[in-house]
Amino acid sequence: MIRTQRTPRRGAIATATAALLLSSVLGTPHPALAEQAWVRGEIRLNLRTGPGSDYRIVRTLKTGDEVTILQRSEKWTQITLAEGGEGWIPAGYLQPQAPPTIRLGQIEQELLGLREQFETVSAQRAALAESNQRLSEADQQQAGQVAELTRENDRLKGGQRWPEWITGAGVLSVGMLLGALWSRSLSRRARPRIKL
Repeated sequence: MIRTQRTPRRGAIATATAALLLSSVLGTPHPALAEQAWVRGEIRLNLRTGPGSDYRIVRTLKTGDEVTILQRSEKWTQITLAEGGEGWIPAGYLQPQAPPTIRLGQIEQELLGLREQFETVSAQRAALAESNQRLSEADQQQAGQVAELTRENDRLKGGQRWPEWITGAGVLSVGMLLGALWSRSLSRRARPRIKL
């Protein structure tokens, strides 16, 4: 009896085929279960087509590359890259937050945005302060005009009464004079003249 011996290459192909069939049967995980992660530390990782070191390397990942975790196993993690494509990397090399260099870049961008907002708000504040100053000056000027008009009004009201007073005094004087004259003329006529 002749026995054929399997070559190691055929075993790897069979394992890869079985893994592909198993992953297609199980399907990909629901997107709601996906979580964001970043490659941690100063490392380079090989992204492979399957969960094992015998699978083909698709590309290399470096620290700070953003990925989405699709599924985890004890030794391997299936991921999707932010720019597209997916594969497997060894477990334990991902962290839930961006590395300090990435966070620093994000903070610098936020800082630039906050500086722009601060400059805009400062310019608006300066414009409002200038507008408030102009309005205050206009208000003071108008208050002065109102006070001047009030004084003028009072002066005009007081000035209109003296002609009335003079007219009243004139009428009274003329009436008294006429009354005196009339009373005198009446008293002269009523006296009988007696001659002696």
